[in-house]
Amino acid sequence: MMKACDLPDLIPLFPLPGALLLPRGRLPLHIFEPRYLQMVEDCLKTPHRLIGMIQPCKGRDGAAKLNAIGCAGRLTGFSETEDGRYMITLSGISRFRLLREQEGFCPYLRAEVGWSDFERDLGRAEHDPGFDRDGFLELLARFFHSQGLDTDWETLKEAEDELLINSLSMLLPLEPEDKQALLEAPSLTTRRETLVTLLEFHLHGGCEEREQ
Repeated sequence: MMKACDLPDLIPLFPLPGALLLPRGRLPLHIFEPRYLQMVEDCLKTPHRLIGMIQPCKGRDGAAKLNAIGCAGRLTGFSETEDGRYMITLSGISRFRLLREQEGFCPYLRAEVGWSDFERDLGRAEHDPGFDRDGFLELLARFFHSQGLDTDWETLKEAEDELLINSLSMLLPLEPEDKQALLEAPSLTTRRETLVTLLEFHLHGGCEEREQ
């Protein structure tokens, strides 16, 4: 387990809309753009092997920018295809706050980041004392039915609170802004409450309303 003193002030950034990494989660990625191939190669040479996942967004003036909060993952899985692409896995370590992007000749983004707001991310797995698992799974089943999805329900029933809530937050087909709200939730309980709100919103026609 990494400690706060092990976390670097400067990390590479991988902006990817809709891709959510959470502490103690695992995110598989398919890397093929030359600049990100270089990023992976450079990352493997560092002692911490951290890559910061962060979502792009639009500023008030409509210009492209990055969200203020992302999550760094340690590169724990790596394989190369015959045509030179990389298949990697990031294991979530801690969220970070974007302080400033670093200018330079590097082909990919790098930024100075702050970790101090997310000390709990480096601790043990969280629990959700008020979690109504039966009610949550019933809501989830209705959402899956509405989306034409299926899953291993027995595994969901037996999963620990954090694994269940965080895995669903990462994997469910939600909008990028919804994923960002789940990332920024300060605790597992507030993330579960946010997820419930999002599922109910979608079930009540939220997708159509948002598109209009």
